[in-house]
Amino acid sequence: MAGILGLYDVSAAAPPVDAVRQAVVNEVIDQVNQEFPPALLQSPSEADRQRIQERVVTVVGAALRKRSLRPGFQYEAQLAEDLTRRIVGLGFLDLLLPPARTDLSEIAIYSSGLVQIMRKGSVRWESVDMAPEAGEIWRVLDRLLGPQNKTLNETNPSINAKLPATLHNPGGGRIKALHPIVTPPGRNPSVNIRLYEQKPVKPDWLLERGVMTDEMMKLLQTAMEDGYRILIAGGTRTGKTTLLSAVCNFLPAGWRIVKIEDPEEIWIDRRTVQTVEARPQAVGTDVKPYTLADGVDDAMRMSPDYLIIGEVRDGRAAMSLFRALMTGHSGACTFHADSPREAARRLATVMGADAGVRSNEANQMIADAVDLLVQIGIRHEMRRVVAIANVSKELVKGDVGFDPIYRYDETSPVGQPRWEASGALNPRLIGG
Repeated sequence: MAGILGLYDVSAAAPPVDAVRQAVVNEVIDQVNQEFPPALLQSPSEADRQRIQERVVTVVGAALRKRSLRPGFQYEAQLAEDLTRRIVGLGFLDLLLPPARTDLSEIAIYSSGLVQIMRKGSVRWESVDMAPEAGEIWRVLDRLLGPQNKTLNETNPSINAKLPATLHNPGGGRIKALHPIVTPPGRNPSVNIRLYEQKPVKPDWLLERGVMTDEMMKLLQTAMEDGYRILIAGGTRTGKTTLLSAVCNFLPAGWRIVKIEDPEEIWIDRRTVQTVEARPQAVGTDVKPYTLADGVDDAMRMSPDYLIIGEVRDGRAAMSLFRALMTGHSGACTFHADSPREAARRLATVMGADAGVRSNEANQMIADAVDLLVQIGIRHEMRRVVAIANVSKELVKGDVGFDPIYRYDETSPVGQPRWEASGALNPRLIGG
């Protein structure tokens, strides 16, 4: 019987005899599936997990001795732990998640079976000595996607999902999975997991790591306290969300904050925060998607003091946000771009493509809706704020103009970042 585990697959660890070990594995899984209800195996409590593990240890020992095998205590314990992870956990993935590992920010599983990790604070991938088989990767992915009513297959080869929050990993995470049909060669899906910290990011954390100077942080503090409309731009893994999370600490106490995200990854330590989370259309259903633009439109009817969009990904969301900001609302968002001018150009492009806005109109909306642009990037493998600039309210030859306040000195030596100060924060113009 397949039970809760689905296909039986064997670990990459070398057994005494492959065929015998697989028979032992199958017997233990069958026995546990017969003794415990599927619902309990799917979502066990800590006490249930302990009880299941104790039973697995007993059944493993009995199955080995029935076959006159005495591989030793260490082997039996390792096999029991491996099987327990498969039955009530996420198999090999549990070895990379809290509480086993608390130092990781991202996990990548290649279609080839290679597993890589990225540590918190790093921008470099590291390979790990782990070789899960195709069946094991599929089993883990199915266990993650099943409760979310999502399936990765040839007709639906790309999936966005959540890594559920747990006692040891309260922030959860984000899952991106691609079917082997679009990630050849191999039988494995390609999986990327971004882990989130639920605890709020403190501004001092950025200062300690040289992301910016104390003077730059004080400027951002003033901007947040006065309700400036801020766009944070940066490339992949540059720390846009981390920076936005940190400066949200400066929002005045008592302000009603509404944040719209897909998925939730900004944590603000106060009770006056309402999260609105976008939702894609469920495959094979008539359930309508709930978009970032829908979230902004609904947030406007919730009397917010400050609006936050975790990341603007399309022109409709940008249009909804900018319209809100142009009517006197305060807010902040992030956007994927490698420079201030690229951010303006890309925003105008997606607003044109998704919402039919002409380029000059889009540029004027951006100028009217945004007071301050903060650009973050990676320099010498370290995250740095590379520019802070006022956004000009008058277009410059039809383009959005920027008045620099701080600029990163690209000649800075490794470990000694420098910034040039060339301006001051413009007065806040309510309503643009």
